[in-house]
Amino acid sequence: MPIKIEKLFYDYNPNTPFVSHALKDINLDIDGNFFNALIGETGSGKTTLVQHLNGLLWPNSGTITIDEHFINGNDKKLQKKKKKGIKKLRSHVGLVFQFPEYQLFEKTVIKDVLFGPKNFGMKEEEALEVAKESLSLVGLDESYYERPPFELSGGEKRRVAIAGIIALKPKILVLDEPTAGLDPLSEKEMMELFLKIHANGTNVILVTHNMDIVLKYAKKVIVMDKGEVKKYVTPIELFQDDEFLNSVAIEPPMVFKTAMRLKEEGLAIDLKQIVDISSLAKEIARVKELAK
Repeated sequence: MPIKIEKLFYDYNPNTPFVSHALKDINLDIDGNFFNALIGETGSGKTTLVQHLNGLLWPNSGTITIDEHFINGNDKKLQKKKKKGIKKLRSHVGLVFQFPEYQLFEKTVIKDVLFGPKNFGMKEEEALEVAKESLSLVGLDESYYERPPFELSGGEKRRVAIAGIIALKPKILVLDEPTAGLDPLSEKEMMELFLKIHANGTNVILVTHNMDIVLKYAKKVIVMDKGEVKKYVTPIELFQDDEFLNSVAIEPPMVFKTAMRLKEEGLAIDLKQIVDISSLAKEIARVKELAK
């Protein structure tokens, strides 16, 4: 399920004194079975970029190819026809906004999750089965079906909103700061949910400011700065590049900084094994055991 972006430009308020050059010559190839992070400072263009992936925004110029879907910002004649095929694209690329629970609006949980599949043309009986499967996947059983979503906890609301997106059976799930505002336990549960969704065959792009999440979960990282893609590398490669991290104001996770310091002090740690405190402790124990 590849994504290919070529020479993508996007301006807010074009042809006005208030123009803002949000995306500048984005070129990116994402291929294979991916669970990738998209990072950068606030205002770097992350959300603007992901909103292009399912047609919420249309490029001023450049092209985006996502499997069989093609967005062409170079042919101005297509601007009037740009909505053609967008509905199909949006079922192919599901976009979960930050605080998705604010998008809930139906009277019951099951109706909220049903809305998307029915709106995309699925028959009632099929949509109901898909909705139930999606709720089960996010960890909500039948006891939630008839409950008003507004009476649920914050984490439960977020799960309902995510179920509504995955009920469309997207091939790619784009998550914009999905753990914002969650406590550490809820954050861990949410990330484990995304890993489960990914294991079921859905590719994931995760927009986040949390570098601990990047280190632990992402296979590769897209780094944006001032509307440009600056790097597309593994977390290990990224967090070892101090000069680059300083240039884009990104602080590596403390656990990785600690591991690097220990390695510099002569402890033969394998940095590729470090994803959290537990893995660092295991790696230190392994090295110490070998030294006996």
